[in-house]
Amino acid sequence: MSESSDNLKTLDIVLNGLMSRYKERVPDVSKIINAMVSDGIVENIEGIENDHIAFRTMGVPNLGIKSFEKIFIHYGYKKRDHYFFEGKKLDAWWYSPPRESDPRIFVSELRVGDLSEESQRIIRSYTDEVTSDPVDSLDLDNGLAVDAFLHKPLWRTPTVADYQTLLKESEYAAWVIYNRYYLNHFTISVHNLPEGYQTVSQFNEFLEKNGIKLNTAGGKIKVSPDGGLLQSATVAEMLDAEFADGEKFRISGSYVEFAERKVLPEFKNLPPAEIERKHRRDGFEAANADKIFESTYTTQTSQ
Repeated sequence: MSESSDNLKTLDIVLNGLMSRYKERVPDVSKIINAMVSDGIVENIEGIENDHIAFRTMGVPNLGIKSFEKIFIHYGYKKRDHYFFEGKKLDAWWYSPPRESDPRIFVSELRVGDLSEESQRIIRSYTDEVTSDPVDSLDLDNGLAVDAFLHKPLWRTPTVADYQTLLKESEYAAWVIYNRYYLNHFTISVHNLPEGYQTVSQFNEFLEKNGIKLNTAGGKIKVSPDGGLLQSATVAEMLDAEFADGEKFRISGSYVEFAERKVLPEFKNLPPAEIERKHRRDGFEAANADKIFESTYTTQTSQ
């Protein structure tokens, strides 16, 4: 068997592991999929194309994107465009997948050095426990080991006090200090759904009819300047989290996103049955992503 087909089998194990744990932690996932099945939109989860998945990281030595990306580049993902979010103090890149059926990957990183002295001190008190790049000692050909790694703590459980201090300055920092590499969201490609559900606007109606709360930052539908990428997202559910010393505190978990990628102008005359991923608007849009990040922010979760 070729190395690349081995890699793809391993990638399947990693992606399936991520999705199974994510579904357990995000009740909206099953709620949306069950509603889609009962309305006859899809027969089962296999009928849904996953547009992209997203991860959040800390920009500190031994961690961050430079470490994290090694995992997916090993499986054939290619690093693409860079995005900068000035207000949120984040950098991000997206990665194109080895197969059309795989999700794109969007990885963001907190510019820890741009935060206040106090926030930097708190973050480093945790991340300094990681003294070498953990991915370097991971067997990337062992899918179960990689899956376990993506769900295990990299540093000690934070205190509620530290979490709350970070929350005041960077809700992103607070989310990562507790949730680490947990899958931040997965994304349903609505353009591949049956007629009546193929636009974000139509799909939002279906979601709200089923009691799903949508992120309103920048409007319920975030549209790229070229009009080719439309996105919406649920609001992250609040979870009872256990912190250091057994203290309990409600925090935001993960959420679900929805994307509509328009056919590129040069392919607009293609018959619908012939349209593939390569014929649609690719990549991401910083202004859209900036508002989608807020699905885990208190401005949305406290509505």
